[in-house]
Amino acid sequence: MAVKYFGTDGIRGPVGTYPITAEFVLKLGWAAGVVFSEAQGGTILIGKDTRISGYLFESALEAGLASAGVNTVMLGPMPTPAVAYLTRAVSAQAGIVISASHNPYADNGIKFFSGDGRKLPDSVEAEIERLIDVPMTTVASQYLGKAERMTDAVGRYVEFCKNTFPKSLSLKGFKLVVDCAHGATYKVAPSVFRELGATVITMGCSPDGLNINEGVGATDPAALAERVVLEGADLGIALDGDGDRLVMVDDSGVVVDGDELLLVIALYRQSKAELKGGVVGTLMSNLGLEVALRDHNIDFVRSAVGDRHVLSDLIKRDWALGGEGSGHILCLDQTTTGDGVVSALQVLVAIVDSGRTLRQLVNVMDKYPQTMINVKDVAPGAMESDDVVNAVAEVEQTLGSEGRVLLRPSGTEPVLRVMVEGRHAEQVQRLAEDLANVVGSVPH
Repeated sequence: MAVKYFGTDGIRGPVGTYPITAEFVLKLGWAAGVVFSEAQGGTILIGKDTRISGYLFESALEAGLASAGVNTVMLGPMPTPAVAYLTRAVSAQAGIVISASHNPYADNGIKFFSGDGRKLPDSVEAEIERLIDVPMTTVASQYLGKAERMTDAVGRYVEFCKNTFPKSLSLKGFKLVVDCAHGATYKVAPSVFRELGATVITMGCSPDGLNINEGVGATDPAALAERVVLEGADLGIALDGDGDRLVMVDDSGVVVDGDELLLVIALYRQSKAELKGGVVGTLMSNLGLEVALRDHNIDFVRSAVGDRHVLSDLIKRDWALGGEGSGHILCLDQTTTGDGVVSALQVLVAIVDSGRTLRQLVNVMDKYPQTMINVKDVAPGAMESDDVVNAVAEVEQTLGSEGRVLLRPSGTEPVLRVMVEGRHAEQVQRLAEDLANVVGSVPH
């Protein structure tokens, strides 16, 4: 059954525009409650990021779940991976996160975790969607769900994160700038790094409901890069609005993306004989990552774009490490989903234990120039047209073994993404522009 509302990462869109409305989220809560409830019972956790509409949708979800006879535990502002962890920790039926991740405050979304802290199987999403389209009912009054608040959620998650960092190591002597994007990690992330011994300078830790991801965080690390240099810090840590992405900045102010961080973790674990299997990237992962891993005899495979696809491939292969250049990094030996704080700690383990700087650890990767152009108003079937197929073949022949071409429809915008990657930036830019022109000129 094809899903109608769920995208690659839950349901997301502008607040007040269907389906991100109070009426729909009420019905969604009820439908999820019916699917997850055990006989007149069950508990579901609800967490949110810091955007102002979280209050609205928190109330709507709770009402819908209660009408299905499900108890709710409100976590308040908590990172997405914290909700996944706490769902497992308290044996809840499911966890729900109210967040639009790295999007601006005017958007919001709903995503789910099953009782094991993983994203929902497609079959469960499809069943929730089926129920959204049937009349809503209410259980008898004696079976209505109750709501309570978990008062120690922050402390529980902080301790969990700290336990992914070896007790034999310490962050004493390290000066870190931590940018929380005015998002869900604004309480927990600084606490984790301070309690492990670091001197922490904070940015993006003053959420007002409207400033989430605005000029800060993993999607806009320029201000963090400046601050790291200004403070003479050892490195910077940038998280996104819901805390599942990580980008770092080295001591010279150079931004280090998810592909590079993934390599740092992989090579460190290999050096300790702790790397389980190989590494899963995506179709968008930098070719430099693939080459560096190959040079170190580490297997590498590419999944479709999206961390749920990376997760699926990791589980299928029984591997532990994967991620995306955007900063979604999965360390399945530590937790069940992408977690920016936990991923940062895994990089810091490599830095502390090796005695090398982030810059030194990253320098083993030769990052390939990559250009991506979004082509709008593309004719249906353009990717299969003779002109485009021939143009792609010509670009691939020009690049040879030192480059890649990728055409793919966006999962979030009405565009076709044209990506070219190779050794030489000017050549890559020219080839991408030429190919995008061919794609855009296919007649409708």
